[in-house]
Amino acid sequence: MEQMTNILILSAGTRNKIVRYFKETLTIREGKRNGYVVAADMSRLAPSVYEADRFYQVSAVTEPGYLNEVFEICRKEKISAVLSLIDPELGLLSDHEAEFSELGVSVIGSRPELCDMSLDKMQMYQWLTEHGYQTAKSYTDKETFFADIAAGKIFYPAFVKPRTGSASISVCRAEDEETVKFLLKHGNDLLVQECLEGQEIGADIYVDMISKEMVSAFTKKKIAMRAGETDKAVSFQDERLFELLEKFVKEAGYEGVLDVDLFEIDGEYYISEVNPRFGGGYPHAHESGCNHVKMLVNNLRGIVNKRSVGAYEEGIYMMKYNETSIRKFSSK
Repeated sequence: MEQMTNILILSAGTRNKIVRYFKETLTIREGKRNGYVVAADMSRLAPSVYEADRFYQVSAVTEPGYLNEVFEICRKEKISAVLSLIDPELGLLSDHEAEFSELGVSVIGSRPELCDMSLDKMQMYQWLTEHGYQTAKSYTDKETFFADIAAGKIFYPAFVKPRTGSASISVCRAEDEETVKFLLKHGNDLLVQECLEGQEIGADIYVDMISKEMVSAFTKKKIAMRAGETDKAVSFQDERLFELLEKFVKEAGYEGVLDVDLFEIDGEYYISEVNPRFGGGYPHAHESGCNHVKMLVNNLRGIVNKRSVGAYEEGIYMMKYNETSIRKFSSK
């Protein structure tokens, strides 16, 4: 008898494709299922939850009783593994891995300190520079930033953004000192970051949760962005980039699904941001043959994945488009 693997996807939002991919992976011969997909979100207007086998409306992630609601879903639905699709929730799940383990649930993600570092742009900057990786200069002290401007170590424009923000929310471009000072004065916990001018690149990576080796990597050149996510992109390959990514994830210690943003400037790669979860552009990798959902399910069943880095064609384009979902709710 096939092993049942039930997946709980938290903060499912608009990520319909992720839900579909898990359902497809958990469907075996003649349409029979060897696992179910349960989705949870704080809003019943999250489109992806209607793709799942079951849906739970839960409190906001920041509410004190939120985790207890998640634990109860795990018990009721006999969940095998839980994952989140938003950055602020990753550390919360990882911090409570022991409690999930007691319920027989695996937390899909990296260690708590890596989740925290990935969310905190200044921590990420410090780690990258200390370990010799190229990245955008970042400052929490405005005087140091202005001193580097005066010394010609950095130039305008610059970005002022939340230190722990995501999805490009509240990111402002500053063309001069006056704008930087104004933005810093009217915001909290902000940093100033160098504006990198070059080709934006995205990498969808899977680090095997058993062998701890990077077994898959898909890279794409971004053509257009929307709301902080890749809207149009084209696949490409570069062995130097694969080697850099493999060195980075191994040295940092990431596990499972990973989304890395980079810039290519004059032939050199700069690591920009890291999200230890499925990225918004993951469907590009999946539809090109890099099935990280299958790899994840394999690991949950004790199967070590074979290395298949770069196992896709170059020149495959992704173009996102809108779909409409119509629902009728009871007035009660």
